[in-house]
Amino acid sequence: MARTYNFSAGPATLPLEVLEEAQRELLDYQGTGMSIMEHSHRGKAYMAVHEEAIANTKELLGLGDDYAVLFLQGGASLQFAMIPMNLLGAGQTADYTNSGSWAAKAIKEAKLLGHVNVAADCGKEIPTRVPLASEMNLTEGAAYVHITTNETISGAQWKSFPKTDAPLVADMSSDILSRPFNAQDFGLIYAGAQKNLAPAGMALVIMRKDLADRVPANVPSMLKYSTHIENDSMFNTCPCFTIYMYMLVTRWIKKTGLETLYARNVDKAARLYSAIDASDFYKGTAVPECRSDMNVTWRLPSEELEATFVKEALAEGFSGLKGHRSVGGIRASIYNAFPVEGVDALVSFMKDFEARNG
Repeated sequence: MARTYNFSAGPATLPLEVLEEAQRELLDYQGTGMSIMEHSHRGKAYMAVHEEAIANTKELLGLGDDYAVLFLQGGASLQFAMIPMNLLGAGQTADYTNSGSWAAKAIKEAKLLGHVNVAADCGKEIPTRVPLASEMNLTEGAAYVHITTNETISGAQWKSFPKTDAPLVADMSSDILSRPFNAQDFGLIYAGAQKNLAPAGMALVIMRKDLADRVPANVPSMLKYSTHIENDSMFNTCPCFTIYMYMLVTRWIKKTGLETLYARNVDKAARLYSAIDASDFYKGTAVPECRSDMNVTWRLPSEELEATFVKEALAEGFSGLKGHRSVGGIRASIYNAFPVEGVDALVSFMKDFEARNG
């Protein structure tokens, strides 16, 4: 079978060797006579998976016992509400930066639950970017500061993170584990799994345990971080197969090396941006200093040409290149597992398309 190059923003490309291992184990997990999907989430076979997934995460991010690693349902979108429900007390203010569509969604949910200060707002700027630390108007004594590290839709990414007195909270859905960083600078990190970690079905939440002490008593049990910390993410039946796949992916990241993956990601993105910048036909949509290594976005001279580009690309085996419906254009998502040969093949197609249509 010829595999398609999947440029989708999510669900996205997974490492081929991870898929192959899951395929081998699908019907008979390690000689148990049944699939990991059929095992009890409290049984010995699955618990070994669960524990390794947590251990891999802590090893990759250099975290100790003062941090909890949680596997929660509802994706990153539920975290937009859970964070203020748990961390934003009565009379407090939470600082949010608006860098685009996903940051705006987080702000909208938080405003339903408490007082929000939009500390910096460049969400509607074109070309797209993320805020500068120097332009952030932070609240003294804020409950927390929220950023979206990579805007999947606009293709803008924080290249360095702000230093804050309040706990720093980050939506890292589209660039988690794509580069080294100091996770201990953050109070809470969350990420939907379906972009860089695993199939859809869970959110990864990494949080400083002391922050869970803030939760108000009237928050429902299922929505309390403390509930999930106390029950090791098994207050209810957890998404076992997604966690199993996450365990395999983090095992793959460890074997490859986070520094190696980061260098590879930077190189892949640079090849695409170089092709865009060398052309008068293609135009990048993000400020160069903020260009994402995960989601490369650009436009063609007309929407008609963009539609033709997407159609012809699909016929050549390049899937998922249509930009988000809210902004249009072209988007190539090239997460950790996306192969460099796929980027080179797309660049070749882009040059040929320009030669025929420029």
